[in-house]
Amino acid sequence: MTTPMSNQRVLLVRRPQGVARPDDFTLVDQARPRAGEGEVLLRNLFLSLDPYMRGRMNDGDGSYAAPYALGEPPGGGTVAEVVSSTIDGFRSGDLVVANGGWQAYAVSDGSDLYALPGNMARPSLALGVLGMTGFAAWHGLTAIGSPQPGETLVVGAATGAVGAVVGQIGKIFGCRVVGIAGGERKCRHAVEVLGFDACLDHRTPGLSERLADAAPSGVDVYFENVGGAVRAAVWPLLNVGARVPVCGLVSGYNGDGVTDGSLHELMMSLIIKRIRMEGFMIADHYGAEFETFSRQMSGWVSAGKIHADEDIVDGLENAPEAFVGMLEGRNLGKTLVRIRHG
Repeated sequence: MTTPMSNQRVLLVRRPQGVARPDDFTLVDQARPRAGEGEVLLRNLFLSLDPYMRGRMNDGDGSYAAPYALGEPPGGGTVAEVVSSTIDGFRSGDLVVANGGWQAYAVSDGSDLYALPGNMARPSLALGVLGMTGFAAWHGLTAIGSPQPGETLVVGAATGAVGAVVGQIGKIFGCRVVGIAGGERKCRHAVEVLGFDACLDHRTPGLSERLADAAPSGVDVYFENVGGAVRAAVWPLLNVGARVPVCGLVSGYNGDGVTDGSLHELMMSLIIKRIRMEGFMIADHYGAEFETFSRQMSGWVSAGKIHADEDIVDGLENAPEAFVGMLEGRNLGKTLVRIRHG
């Protein structure tokens, strides 16, 4: 817990080798930063933990963004309160979405800030279903997946932050939705709470056969979050004209040697079945499409059509363990850290 003039920070002190470990990080207490002219001082309230962060902890892995620096807090989205500001449009007490990173306080020039309504009942949702996570689900499924009534949608990591939203949007569009998740508890949650038609435990043997039974008409849309064995089970069931939005490949983020089979066979299937497979990064679409997304998603959440699960951990000191647990699939929904202040 921070004191009024200190800044608790979690630093990346070692680049993970394979599976990320809590001792790849360290917790320090440093002097609270000061905001200069044209800057805003922020008190971070919630920190978003996301799978993409694992890739940025590597050194020069060819990722789409620069690696995190050793000895510094990893970057990350935050919901923050403005402490002080010399920028027009931001006042003390305002709530914003920022790139505050793994620390209690941050300074911004305002270019990365997005103002939140002051009466927002659950500001943390701005990092999940109403923020970048929800946007990834919405854009990937609607713009690339093009779901149609009566089609079958399969979602990997079905109860994760993105997958849970994808499946629920699929139901709104009239699809039969089949989820794949790790464990009986998650699968039951996907069906009973999120409204999926079926959910399969990938830890149970015979995934390919069980998936074929759950999708007797084949698969029209596969929202790819996982790769590895899940992709291998889905791929033979893809129908002619199937669409595959590629959001992530979490099975390989720890560099554990998971393979996706023959690239030649995969590419041939794209041709033979006329499959549309498209990777995307939300930064390419966020500015132009966010207003439309926000209006539609806010309406669905308010109407109870989208259920938003949050897996909230208290205290920055617990961020490393929560991050490792998320990569191992221990979370249910969006993983967040609630930052405590003295």
